[in-house]
Amino acid sequence: MNYLDGFRNRDAADRFRKILAQLGGQLDQACFMEVCGSHTMAIARFAIRDFLPQSVKLVSGPGCPVCVTDPGYIDTAIELAGKGEIVVTFGDMMRVPGSHSTLAQARAAGGRIVSCYSPMTALELARAHPECTVTFLAIGFETTIAPVIAMLDTARRTGISNLTVLTAFKLVPPVLAALIVDPELKIDGFLCPAHVSAIIGADAYRPFAANHGVSCVVAGFEPLDILYGLEGLLRQRIAGEATVENQYNRVVRPEGNRVAQRLIAHYLMPVEASWRGLGVIPASGLTLRPEFAAFDALHRHGITLQPGRSNPHCLCGEVLKGKINPSECPLFGVACHPEHPLGPCMVSSEGSCAAAYRFASGDHDER
Repeated sequence: MNYLDGFRNRDAADRFRKILAQLGGQLDQACFMEVCGSHTMAIARFAIRDFLPQSVKLVSGPGCPVCVTDPGYIDTAIELAGKGEIVVTFGDMMRVPGSHSTLAQARAAGGRIVSCYSPMTALELARAHPECTVTFLAIGFETTIAPVIAMLDTARRTGISNLTVLTAFKLVPPVLAALIVDPELKIDGFLCPAHVSAIIGADAYRPFAANHGVSCVVAGFEPLDILYGLEGLLRQRIAGEATVENQYNRVVRPEGNRVAQRLIAHYLMPVEASWRGLGVIPASGLTLRPEFAAFDALHRHGITLQPGRSNPHCLCGEVLKGKINPSECPLFGVACHPEHPLGPCMVSSEGSCAAAYRFASGDHDER
């Protein structure tokens, strides 16, 4: 039997449906937010919302790093490619709209832009092309930050000096703190991200439970993982409790990955960061420390990030804050669809709009 079959068992899922219905009947209303983009896609793929009683509202949060990247960052990456530099990026970034263009369009116009699956591609290109600078588009949450910095550490230790990073790193706890105090949301609990939690640890969410009374459950990505996580959030809500429950302890530890944390802290320092749709959040980003400025693309090329301009009709910002569902955007599925995305939430494989569009027709996973 495939290992994953145990997490996709129909009989077990049906038992969860009955448990959730029974628990939901004890509440007038509860609002939970899934934070991770991988959770968002899995929830849509396996039709998890169909399992929920009417009293439970599950909204998607800003857990897609591509989606929260400002258009001005894309503009700067395109500018670098126009200078003849090699720009390396994860594939999801290629079609994200900047103010006037995308990386894919810039590549079609002659820009030296390479898509990759691993940051190590940038390192290999820097070795192969010592005559020019290679810039890696360093976006992502704590999960992605660790391998990017490991790549940079290798470059520094091996004497590769023609490699830079254009940082737009984002941190999960500060954005959750910002969402908690938003009076329009009234979040009762977070389904906390699995991969990020493997780095920062389950204990990172304790302030939300202790100081704000918001329940937190760290859950995996399989359908039974998610249903079990929602059961945990409901039980806390009914009991009037707010704790941190780590249901993904096969991967996540209370303290997280100390080795990755030390490496990140060595190279990076907290800064305010601009989130598409959410604005500037203090200490929610990371940038290179001054002693490593030689690897900073902005410093190396003497350029400054500008805010850029989003499509004024795109409501990705409201979707990322959990204030509307993707289908409530008037562009959804009409002017904006995967073949012609107007906002990053429709571009990314972890975007709420992409997930909603892909599985809206009932194309759910039947396993």
